[in-house]
Amino acid sequence: MSEESPETDDSEEIGAAEQRRLVRDRYGGIAGGSTTGCGGADDAASSCCSDDSDQGTAGSQAQAMGYAEDDVEAVEPGANLGLGCGNPTAIASLDPGETVLDLGSGAGFDCFLAAEEVGTAGQVIGVDMTPAMVEKARENVEKNDATNVAFRLGEIEHLPVADATVDVVISNCVVNLSPDKPQVFREAFRVLRPGGRLAIADVVKTAPFPETVRLDPDSVSGCVAGAARIAELESMLADAGFVDVVVEPKADSEAFIREWDDQRDLSDYIVSATIEARKPPQ
Repeated sequence: MSEESPETDDSEEIGAAEQRRLVRDRYGGIAGGSTTGCGGADDAASSCCSDDSDQGTAGSQAQAMGYAEDDVEAVEPGANLGLGCGNPTAIASLDPGETVLDLGSGAGFDCFLAAEEVGTAGQVIGVDMTPAMVEKARENVEKNDATNVAFRLGEIEHLPVADATVDVVISNCVVNLSPDKPQVFREAFRVLRPGGRLAIADVVKTAPFPETVRLDPDSVSGCVAGAARIAELESMLADAGFVDVVVEPKADSEAFIREWDDQRDLSDYIVSATIEARKPPQ
């Protein structure tokens, strides 16, 4: 993996508003069952952003990303859509009674796992910008009897969450989809209590994207073209006020990343990583 090499010309880009539209449309389709595959076509390759309505296949994908079989079986069908590129709850070290916020919560899979960890004395809040996905997640609350989980409609750049009310912020392969990542981290910092922590699974860029990837709408909405470099993420987190920043690539993720696109090997450009940081105590 090469981490630092010159970028191609970025003068032509997909604009922020268009990026949000692409992501919202894609995930709205996934929530409604009309979209499958990374590119939205029925014959598209599987990806971190692919939807697989077959619970067995989604469960296998989840285990490849670091979830235990018990995790998959603990959540009722319908919440695990096979979305993600890691297991943020595994690195969050959640304690009973904590308040957890999931950025881009989808149908709620990670929220329901976090709810088991924090118990009835804790609380889990999921935020997603796609109305159909929030509706699906709310339906899953009843299916999972998760009385300590709530879902809110909103953008992760403008969180509908009060200042200093959250102990842990998690996210699974969603921050890369944002056209304004520094604002996402500023918002995460704002809602965290002093001493609170960030535990994210996401993709990071290891080499410049060719134009066919960088300007491809499907790659933008499919957890690929929006990936940032490790050094960029470290700088964004530090600028937002975080300390103890650690971005750790997962070399074993290359195996499932290679399956995301049947036209090219995306592991040449991205790798899954864990992103951890902490808000200072005071």
